[in-house]
Amino acid sequence: MIALGCDHAGFPLKEEIIALLEERGLAYKDFGVHQNERADYPVYGRKAAEAVASGECEYGLVFCGTGVGISISANKVPGIRCVVCSETYSAVLARQHNDANMLALGARVVGPGLARMIVSQFLDASFEGGRHAARVALIHEIEQDYLDQIPSGAEKDVL
Repeated sequence: MIALGCDHAGFPLKEEIIALLEERGLAYKDFGVHQNERADYPVYGRKAAEAVASGECEYGLVFCGTGVGISISANKVPGIRCVVCSETYSAVLARQHNDANMLALGARVVGPGLARMIVSQFLDASFEGGRHAARVALIHEIEQDYLDQIPSGAEKDVL
């Protein structure tokens, strides 16, 4: 299952990617927005990221104007490795080397055809493990070090 989220700027591109997922027979859960209405990207980046972090969804695809804001929001959720890409090479290597579990795209940066290629190659790529697994573990260790510093009950104030 693939988690989807977007703001108003990313809505048209999300709809294009939904068509791609349906063509490929891939299951998804759309966390919004569900129409082209003004929306705040952190809300929807977080919802999609929480679905991935909890295991409800295996991957997440999120969309805003540049992909940057929604990727930053998604990356605030522990366990998320969201990469913003505007070409296929980085999307593939993010999966292969960084075990990226979310991809952010900017609707004002990439057109629908290129977005379809980026998403397809991201989803088709696999984590290579090996020396890369040790590096991903180091990323997790950094995250855990900061989470361990948060006093009990104070998570919402820091995150």
